[in-house]
Order: sequence, then C-alpha cells, then structure tokens
Amino acid sequence: MGTPTPLHFEAAVTRPLSVVFRSGEVWEGHDYTVEVVAARLGLDGFDVVVDFRDLEAALDRSLAPLQGRLLSDLGLDGPLALAQRLLTELAPFVGAPAHLKEVALTDGTGRRLAVSA
Repeated sequence: MGTPTPLHFEAAVTRPLSVVFRSGEVWEGHDYTVEVVAARLGLDGFDVVVDFRDLEAALDRSLAPLQGRLLSDLGLDGPLALAQRLLTELAPFVGAPAHLKEVALTDGTGRRLAVSA
C-alpha cells in the first residue's frame, strides 16, 4: 500500500460588519457576516489548519475602520470591492503551507458574495 495522500482541510473565522454603499441612485445599508476561509493539505503539529489568533486579529484590524462607514468614503464602490480588499489585506496573515482560500460576505437574507484567492 502506498503513502496516503494528505487530506485537504479548511477552517473559517467570521465577524459581523455593518456598512453603507450606493447602488445607482439608491443608498443601501447592510449587515454582513464576513467569513475568511483558510485551507491547507494536512494539519500542523497541533492538528490545526492555521493559527487563527493572528488571522482573527488581522480581520478585526481590517474591519474596525469599516464599521458603519460609507464604502465610497473609503474608496470602495461596493461589496465586491470590499471583499477583494479584505482578501488582499488578509492573505499575508495566513502562513504557508496554509493559504487564504476565500473571503465571503453574507447578508441578512442569506445572499453570499465570495472572492477566491
């Protein structure tokens, strides 16, 4: 029997976020659940995907200036730009061999917008 292939693991952290953005002529305020997904083959020596203390702290730092803000005031034109910004900001906080797989925003109606690395 050959060497078993390592299993692929994923783990996520979530945080709430409330923002406002403009869609055409309409202003929209949304409460999102921000989900950050890390992935890797196999687990580390502590049987985890990634040290989430660092990732959670980075996520909290990224979200703090966004809470309750108008996205255009931050140079963002909507939820997709927000998710892409978070993906870019958070990727360096997931150390190899793990990687940041996805950042998703889910609104109160269950609509989910995700961007992948």
